[in-house]
Amino acid sequence: MRTIDFSPLYRSVVGFDRLASLLETASADAAAGYPPYNIERTDENAYRVEIAVAGFRPEELNIEVKENLLTVQGRKAANDDQRRFLHRGLAERNFERRFQLADYVVVTEAKLADGLLSISLKRELPEALKPRTIAISTSPEANLIEGEKAA
Repeated sequence: MRTIDFSPLYRSVVGFDRLASLLETASADAAAGYPPYNIERTDENAYRVEIAVAGFRPEELNIEVKENLLTVQGRKAANDDQRRFLHRGLAERNFERRFQLADYVVVTEAKLADGLLSISLKRELPEALKPRTIAISTSPEANLIEGEKAA
């Protein structure tokens, strides 16, 4: 497995330690391939994460968002005592999948249909951060020099 040494980065820049840790986490998560997932951009400020969770019921899945980290967990109940498999090709093992969310991205909905868990996300900027247009005044008082009176 390849690892990237970020120590030169820590020595030469200040305040980017979070970025380096995000890169380390992303490279570690890429190694785990189960369950497979898609990330789709559905609009300019909307996204969808689809995770293949065939065989899982809604009560066996847990979705949590904490500090810009979306965590999806699947915990399968062990009930194979009465079943005898000749071949077992469906991976119904426990999993935990993490997604780092950008600032102001919130989960709006989660659906389970046809073995796909679909999580809708939306970027919601606060009003203070949205661009706004400033009106330009053209009143005669605006053009006066301080101390002058209007005629």
